[in-house]
Parts: sequence; structure tokens; C-alpha cells
Amino acid sequence: MDRTRTATARVVFGVLATLVVGAGTAALVWWRLGPVTRGTVWAEDGGVFLRDRVALGPLDSLLHPYAGYLHLVPRLLVDVGWAFPVEDYARVVSAGACVVVGVVAAVVFVLARDLVPSWPIRLLLAAVPALLPLAPYEIAGNAANLHWFMLFAAPWCFAHRSRAWWGSAAVAVLTGFVVLTELQAVLFLPLLLLAWFPLRDGAGTRAWPRAVPVTAVALVAAGAQVVVALTDRRISEPGSPAFADVVGGWVLQPFAGAWDRDVAAAVRLVVAHGWAPVLVPLAALVLVVVGALLVGTWRARWMIVALAVASGGVWWAALLANAGAAQHWSHPVAALEAVPPQRYAAASGLLLLAAAVVSASVLIGWRAPMGAGVQRVRTGGAVRVVGVVAGWCVVTLVVAAAVGNLGPGATRRSVGPVWADEIPAAAAACDGERSRVVDVRTAPWSAEVPCARLLER
Repeated sequence: MDRTRTATARVVFGVLATLVVGAGTAALVWWRLGPVTRGTVWAEDGGVFLRDRVALGPLDSLLHPYAGYLHLVPRLLVDVGWAFPVEDYARVVSAGACVVVGVVAAVVFVLARDLVPSWPIRLLLAAVPALLPLAPYEIAGNAANLHWFMLFAAPWCFAHRSRAWWGSAAVAVLTGFVVLTELQAVLFLPLLLLAWFPLRDGAGTRAWPRAVPVTAVALVAAGAQVVVALTDRRISEPGSPAFADVVGGWVLQPFAGAWDRDVAAAVRLVVAHGWAPVLVPLAALVLVVVGALLVGTWRARWMIVALAVASGGVWWAALLANAGAAQHWSHPVAALEAVPPQRYAAASGLLLLAAAVVSASVLIGWRAPMGAGVQRVRTGGAVRVVGVVAGWCVVTLVVAAAVGNLGPGATRRSVGPVWADEIPAAAAACDGERSRVVDVRTAPWSAEVPCARLLER
């Protein structure tokens, strides 16, 4: 009876903790946006996504290709926003995007338990999408950039070992939403292999995880994304950046932006003092990651490698796919200070911070092995102490960077135009004709809104 009560209490506590993590993350993202940003429609939210929703309807638009891939979750969110009064569209989409990030945080908090057993560190990992300094600038609070947060969730969905079929089915559903939203989730498909290795219960008995549903959904959804990528035309021109510029750009944008939203400060530092001031902290982080790879479990090693490689891969892929994003990053000059944070840098930074937090978790929780054929190192020895200190230094740095960049700041939508303020004039422009379509200003474009909706007011 006592064991049953204890187990029930743990389940209840786990559910409540997960809900708190999700709600807290969503609220933090919402607060960091600021009122003007929350009320401004961004890019595709008022462009192709809204246009397709009006033209194709709520179902046919969901898996309609755009720019070379599918966008299931953003299109669902636009459907939700369009169902509300038209003047509330911007706030509903912004709120919905924050809720989605909260769901992602809750999912990571649950699925990362095997690899990050300490709940405070796992909470920090789950909250990375809300704490990333660059997140509010462009990718947070809008449907157009939700796919980056889906990418953050992908490795945890793929690598999770479900103990029950219902759990596997739930993760499979989440996996479908993730992969049908973000093409680059295919980068993490090799992590599906981790989901197939057997589990051990408290008695040491081996049990095979329920990996079939997640694997099947991930492969089918990835296949759909690849087919669309090969058959749908991309609008942007491909680039051909030099490898040195890719590396230099990664240091000056994703790496620097993971700790400070003012990426221009890193450029000024390098222009004034050379690369050493930014390469030294990077080298320290590399040592932490290498240390975690040396002492971590094989599952933790694969996850850290996947996150770190994907961080660089996402940045490199963005420069290859978008010629306009390329800069001479390897030879920075003062003019580069005017280059704003790139949305690709925020996506890469999400994965970089995740790799850093998982590495810190490994070092903090590491216990040196002792046994035949293994060099005996005392658990409380110098190596252990160095590892723990290094791990906690990383955690402290992530928290300090988050706190230092926590408040609402300038974003690409912080000067409006506020959607609700535009609606009265747009309705007046209809002049009572329900068959007309008028433009409503958004950032940075405009939305074509049917007068039939505007005149419903």
C-alpha cells in the first residue's frame, strides 16, 4: 500500500512539475516579447501562411508546401488565429507560438530524464528556448519561426526509449508534428538507433523499448519532407560561403549570441583586439564538451555529438541555402556591427546551449568507474572535482547569461505596426463591399485580408 501511494505521489508530482515547466516557459517567452512585438504580425504569418489559409481552407493548407518544405504546426497555429476575431489575430498567433514553445519545453523536460537525471539541470535544458538571449529578436512569438523550436525537440523525441506502448504512441504523435514542421530534423534521424537499445529495470532485467511507432512516424514524415524538398521550388538563391566565413560567422553569431543578444559587441571586440577574446571562452567550452565525451555514457556521448554537430550544421546549411545571409565573417570589419542577429544564429544557438547543458550534466553527475581492468580513480579525487566545478561553471554561465538578457528588448517587430491598430482603417477601406480584399500592414510586408472578415466587426 505504501509503495502504491509513493508511486502515485511521484506520478502526480511529475505531472505537476511538467505542467509548471511548460506554463512557466510559455509565460517567460510571452513576457520577453513586449507588448508591441506581441501585437505585430510577422512575415509569413500575414503572408503566405495566411494567404494559403484563406485560399485553401483549414485542411488543404496544412500540408501545402512552401519554400521547399512542410510547415504543419505553423499552419495549424494560423488556423487557430484566423478562427478568432480578426483584430485579435496577431495576439492569438503570438500567444499560440509561446504555448507551443512551452509544450516543447515540457516534452524535453520529460524525455531528457534518462540522459539528464538531475531535475534542476533538466529544467534549465528544457527552458533553453525561453532563455536564449537571441530568441525574442526574431524567432520567438510567431508561427513563421516555430520550426526552429521543433528542431530543438527532435533529438529528444528520436532518442527516447519508451517503456510502454502508450508512451511510445504519444511520442510518435509529437514526432509527427516535429518532423512535418522542420525538414532539418532529418539531421537527427541517426538518434533513432538509441531508442532501440534495451532498458534495464531496478533489478537489472533487460527489456526492449517500444521504438516501432516513433521510428515509423519519423521515417515516413522525413520521407515526405525530403520529397517536398526535391520537388518544390525555393525562393531564395543558394550561397557559396567560404568555410572560414562559415566558422567565423558561427563564432560571431550563434556562439556569441548564446550568451549576449548584442552580437555586435562580439564584432567590436574582435575588430579591436583580435580573435583571442572570443576564442578563449570557446576553447573552454570545447574542453567541457570533450571532458563529457570522455567520461559520459555512450548515450550521452551520442546526444552531445549530435547537438554540437547540428549546431554547426544548421548554421552552415543556412548560409548555403540563402546567399543573402553570407558575410565575410572571417575578416570582420566595423561595418559588420550593423548586421543584426540572424534567425539561423538563434536556431544554432539553441542546439549549442543544449549541448553545453547536457555536457555539464554529465560532468556534474559523473562517478569515476572502479573495477578490474579499469584504472581506479577515487570518486572524490581531483579529476572528479575538476569535472564537477567545470560543469557547474557552465550551468552558472548559462543562468547568468539568461538573467542578463531576460527583459524585453529590441526585436524585429518592436516598432510595429500593431495589427489591431490597423484594422479600423482597413475595414473603412472596404467601403462596405464584402467581396473586396485590402492590405493590412505587417512587419515587414503586408497581409491581404478579405473584407468579409473585416466587416464582421
